Parts: sequence; C-alpha cells; structure tokens
Amino acid sequence: MKIELFALNGSFAHSNLAIRCLKTALAKAGYTSVHCTEATLRDRTASVLAHLVEAHAALYAFSCYIWNINEMLMLARDLKTVCPNCKIVLGGPEVSFDTARFTSLDFIDTVVTGEGEHAIVALADLLKRGEMLPKLLVGTPDADFGERGTHYTPNEQPTSLVYYESARGCPFSCAFCLSSTTEGVRAKTAEKTLADLLEFEKYAEPLTVKLVDRTFNFDRARANAIWQGLLSPRYTKCYHFEIAASLLNEESFSVLRQFPKGKIRLEIGLQSTNPETLATISRHQSAAATLAAAQRLKEAGNMHVHLDLIAGLPFEDYHSFARSFDAAYPHCDVLQLGFLKLLPGTALRRDAEKYGILFSAAPPYTVLETKWLTFAELNRLHGISDILDRLHEKGRFAHTLHFILSHITSPFAFYEGFLDYCNKVDGRALQKISQRDLFSLVHAYGKTLLVPRLHEEFSRYLEADFSAAEVRKPPKFR
Repeated sequence: MKIELFALNGSFAHSNLAIRCLKTALAKAGYTSVHCTEATLRDRTASVLAHLVEAHAALYAFSCYIWNINEMLMLARDLKTVCPNCKIVLGGPEVSFDTARFTSLDFIDTVVTGEGEHAIVALADLLKRGEMLPKLLVGTPDADFGERGTHYTPNEQPTSLVYYESARGCPFSCAFCLSSTTEGVRAKTAEKTLADLLEFEKYAEPLTVKLVDRTFNFDRARANAIWQGLLSPRYTKCYHFEIAASLLNEESFSVLRQFPKGKIRLEIGLQSTNPETLATISRHQSAAATLAAAQRLKEAGNMHVHLDLIAGLPFEDYHSFARSFDAAYPHCDVLQLGFLKLLPGTALRRDAEKYGILFSAAPPYTVLETKWLTFAELNRLHGISDILDRLHEKGRFAHTLHFILSHITSPFAFYEGFLDYCNKVDGRALQKISQRDLFSLVHAYGKTLLVPRLHEEFSRYLEADFSAAEVRKPPKFR
C-alpha cells in the first residue's frame, strides 16, 4: 500500500519536519512504501497536482498550516476528482481546531487533530484491513517522542535550513499562541538531543539547524548542558533557538559567550513592553528583564539576537507600540515587527469581541482593527514593517543606520518618517523600489535629519554599506 505524505512550504529554503515525523512512525510500524513530497507555494499548481496523481497512492496525508491551507484544499479537491478512490487526510495546526470546517468537506476522508504519529499508523492499519476511515481522529501524544531521531535521511539533500525538535509543549500560556492549548512539556534528554544534532554533521554543506521548540530553555539545566555540548568543535553547524531570555541564568550567559561568532542564533519573544498588554495575554515575564538579558547577549558580540514584537495586542495603541519598538530596538541585531493573528483555538480568538478585535476571516486571520488601533494605524505599521525589513533586517544599511540613530532619539520615528518620505518623494510601493534607488532615498532623507556638518561622514557610511551590498557603481552621495 502506497502512502504519500505531502507538504507545501513557503519557499525552497524551507523543509517540513511534520511529514518526516509521520514517515518515521509509519516505518517503525512496518510500512515501507511511504514517500514524502515537498513543493512550495511558488510552484505551478498543475505541476504539483500532476506529481500527486502520478504517485498512485492509496492514502495521501496533507500537512496544513495557516499559510498553505487554501492551496492545500484546492489540491485536495482536484486530487479527489482525478483519483476518487484515494483517501485524503488533513492534519496539522490549521485543521486541529474548528474542525467542522474541514470534516464537512466531501473530498476529505479524515481530519486528524493534534499529534499525528499514532494517528497516521492507525489510519494506515484501517485502510490495510479494508475498514472505513473515521471523519475525525483525535491524535494522541507520541509516546516514542523522546527516542525519535532527526527524521532527515542520509541520502537526501537538505536545504540550507533544517528543523529539529527536542521538546514539545511550552511552559507558558500566551493567549495568542496555539501552544497554550496543551499542557506540560515533553523533552528529549540533553544527551539524546546532542546525539541527534551530531547526525546533521553527515551533511558537508553549511546548515542552519532551527530548533522548533517553543521555549528551548524552559529547563535551565538541560538547556545549559546542550549549549555546553555544542561548544565542541564536532558541531559545525549554525543553531537557532527560540528562548525566554528572562529564564537565562549566569551559567547560561557564561556558556553562550564562549561560542564562536555565527554559530548561535537566539530568537526572543518580547511582544510588547506594555505591562497591561502582557498581563492580558498571560505573558508573565518582565519586559525589563527580557531586554536586560537581550542586551547582555548582544554585547557579547558572538551571537545573533532576534527580538519579536506583535502589533494589535489588547491595550497597545499606536503610541504604546512605538514605545515598545523604541525600547526593543537597541537590544537586538534584528527586530521583527509581526502582526497579531487570531488563530482558532486560542484565548484571544475566543475573546476577540471583548477586546474589539476585528480580524480577517481568511487565513492567516490577521488583525484588522482593535479598540486601541484603527485600521489606518495598523496599515501604517505594516508600511513601517516593510521599511524595517528592507533597511534593518537585511543588514545592508548597518553602518548608515548606526550613524543616523546615534543622532536621533527615536528609532520608530526614523522608520515612520522614512515611510512618509518614500510615499511623498517616490510614490511607488516599497517592493518596487530598487536597492540602488533605496540607497538614494536613504541618503536624501538622512540629510533632512542631520545637521550639515554631519553630511560628509553620513555619506561615507552610506558608500561603505553600498559597496558591501552591491557590485554596481554607487549613486552620488556627495
């Protein structure tokens, strides 16, 4: 019996860990004719469908998320039309809540909620015996999780970014996050995690191994032991961790400072510095403690520190968000400005009316307006997010930004002002402005902020950034 596990990724750089987990579980249960197929949202739908049809599988399992659910459903419908006798199963976070939306679809045979390792084996067993599949199957926690490996096989050619899971669950119950819907954390031991991570050394290519654990350092001793082990020169990859900075202790800082530059990336969810906002979303972590820890990490100079903010949270108006932005900006290498998404199953989704939150009915359910933020203000923040991504996150204006921001008091005001300047002077959508033209706009805008005696030095920094990022002749900056 052939089984096809299908993922639709955001880009070629991504890979899907979920279908690999299912394949491992099926292999352990004795199913050997199992194939993983990964496509991207940029691939032609007709080509992807043709590949699925040509697989001639008895069972197709689709891995569903907010970013791919619409495309997944279109493919599933067409696949069922061409192959009416096949069985199509949907699983993943997007179908694990409000399941009636999916069980009511006549081209879907089964919807699996929660963890899928035991569920996919149970469905394969039913199909093998010729029995009817249930319309809804509630997945149970994977009892073998602690002993599972990396799920990447030696013969595959991984992308530059691979995923690894050392723990499931989260100790926190943030009202916007799906991790709040489950209790407790199950984790592999430090020894098992280090043994697994060593498996990625079988690939000679440079890799970033992103640990998908919601809070990697929920157990300080375990996290410190893993970081201590990764100091060994046997581990040559780059490792990305999502952490709670307020949980770091002195041992954590001591170990992390020892890594060679570029080996460790740390992502920290700040979300807001507004105390009322943090209390409302059940994020019981001190923003001040988080920022102080992030600053210590950044000052070490050997780690990439990434801070997250979320626009659209309760009690955060435009000016409050600007204060959160300004408080976070100096303490990280990258500041990610995200937007609240009201995911089915979360507390904020249930309380949306209470907080006057209007959101898109279609995935990814992005907030449109709140009691505290108008639609126009949120749209303005989207523009600032685009500017931030082009100027700051890509690192192409590093010296220029450092110079400008050392002479003004508010980073938020700088990005907000540059958005207005681009709209007034250029008028094109930001994504249509070339990198060369963007340098020219930054030059012109920067001169409006700086006193004339600083213009020459400012131009030199801009020239240095352009030369580092581009091979073409720079515009005239003087």
